[in-house]
Amino acid sequence: MSIERDYNTILKTVSTYRKKLASFSEDQWQLTPPIGGWSYSEVYFHIFDASILTLETLADAAKGNGKEKRTSFIAKVILFFAGLPPGKKFQAPQRLTERLKKISREEAVALIDQFVAQLDAEMPKIKTASRFLKTRHPKLGYFNAFQWLRFTHIHLSHHLKQLDRIEKSF
Repeated sequence: MSIERDYNTILKTVSTYRKKLASFSEDQWQLTPPIGGWSYSEVYFHIFDASILTLETLADAAKGNGKEKRTSFIAKVILFFAGLPPGKKFQAPQRLTERLKKISREEAVALIDQFVAQLDAEMPKIKTASRFLKTRHPKLGYFNAFQWLRFTHIHLSHHLKQLDRIEKSF
């Protein structure tokens, strides 16, 4: 995929999050689902908080504040297939789970808007970023700016599936 295609795919995915947000009942928004795990509210906080942090890390790589490191094999596979391996459960890094909180729908909209604005601001930098300078992902190793963009889409898509599982459990 190209940078532009990844960007447009991210925007389409964010649009899906916006539509889903409007479809959840107010009663269910904060509830822990019957299957356990995170509420809709917590999923929205996690995905957009993590995506904003990802854009900050992406910006560091784009500015040249990275290291010349190899991308791990598993990360290359994830990026190539644009998805996390089926059947493998990934735990959110501790840094992110410690930040997790329930938010209102209005806060979710604000986080989405902040993410899109920050994404738009970083796009010109990604196009000129070095493919060799990378910053560290807490579980998958090192990514360059373009790889961070691709991973952002993968992570957003992964949590859409989580929202579908929660929805089916109600």
